[in-house]
Amino acid sequence: MVGYPKIRPRRLRQNKNIRDAVAETKLTHDNLILPIFVKEGISKPEEISSMPDVYRYPVGDPLIKFVEGNYSKGIRKVILFGIPSFKDNIASSAYQKDGVIQRSLKLLKETFGDKLLLFADECTDEYTSHGHCGIVNYRGKQYYIDNDESLKVHAKIALSQAEAGADVIAPSSMMDGVVGAIREELDRNGFTDTLIMSYSVKYASVFYSPFREAASSAPAFGDRKSYQMDPRNANEAIKEARLDVEEGADILMVKPAHTYLDVIRLVKETYPEYPLAAYHVSGEYSMIKAAAINGWLNEKVAVLEITHAIRRAGADMILTYYAPKLAEWILEASPF
Repeated sequence: MVGYPKIRPRRLRQNKNIRDAVAETKLTHDNLILPIFVKEGISKPEEISSMPDVYRYPVGDPLIKFVEGNYSKGIRKVILFGIPSFKDNIASSAYQKDGVIQRSLKLLKETFGDKLLLFADECTDEYTSHGHCGIVNYRGKQYYIDNDESLKVHAKIALSQAEAGADVIAPSSMMDGVVGAIREELDRNGFTDTLIMSYSVKYASVFYSPFREAASSAPAFGDRKSYQMDPRNANEAIKEARLDVEEGADILMVKPAHTYLDVIRLVKETYPEYPLAAYHVSGEYSMIKAAAINGWLNEKVAVLEITHAIRRAGADMILTYYAPKLAEWILEASPF
């Protein structure tokens, strides 16, 4: 085998033009999905203390202007999360025709038409008084998340979102069979072309903490470890992804992203024919923000490095609160 001095890998790193020419991983606007919080009962954007530079938006002009501003930067995909004005134990506000997400979807579809791809997060946690991702029942004094009863509610929510204009339904509950229940409900009602992007591999992670403040969705009791995945497991991700493929998912997802790069790679190598999304979650965002605010690292370089790592691991799409900044930074000279 020929080696040094004839083979010198540093030749391909000696200046920026060469490095850019041979870079293996590309990041474009097409890879970005922007998460947006929409809240009832407010008239102007509302700050989120644990997520600097991220806001909750009212349904109306502020939401349109925010989306328009990012559309002009090249962001063509958004995913909506709703914060309703009232909650109950069956998430009834999640499937009302005039619910916060339903009105937001209609508004954005009327404004942007097919120029914007609309994803709708489908879950119950933001809409229930107990904050769980399904229907809570009891055996004596012991509560449990009733999987099969929950499927009926999730299917109803998904249908209402499709009727309101969602192009992609994104079930995030990790209920067994939820993709199949939603696919069946959508198909039965004529929405055979509505996509499903399943949160197939969603871990029970501490990195969701800022999101729970942003969406007022922290569990009132217990935790979500009985339905979200154990962070110690990787091979189990293949089982979860396989079940969603069999039930009709069009796009798979791994969540969180930059702390689970090995899982992203594992899922992509197992299902290379399926588009794969990865969610760079609130806690991952806030860690970088906090370090940048304190001057501990260069925010732009850190975000670009981490986002390229998520792409390098195999993600085709990245849900990230940094999408507005990334849309600007990827047009500038690479810092690498």
